[in-house]
Amino acid sequence: MHLARVIGDVVVTRKDENLAGIKLLVVQPLTPEREPAGRPLVAVDAVGAGVGEEVFFVRGKEASFPFHPAEPPVDAGIVGIVDHWDVER
Repeated sequence: MHLARVIGDVVVTRKDENLAGIKLLVVQPLTPEREPAGRPLVAVDAVGAGVGEEVFFVRGKEASFPFHPAEPPVDAGIVGIVDHWDVER
């Protein structure tokens, strides 16, 4: 799992029928110190996250698991909203 901040949403006029009813969000991966790590990406939302929230997401086939038995064609999916996290030094 990876940490990220939701920085935007995606509005589309046409998408794969297996994505019907699934919200798409733009997430910025984060380091444990909450610094941006890499490029933003689009992820499907399985938990009702919103812009500005910190989330954790999975990549690969596991991103489609929350939508079973449907198999949306995705490779990143938000699976949790982070309440807080602490980094011990």
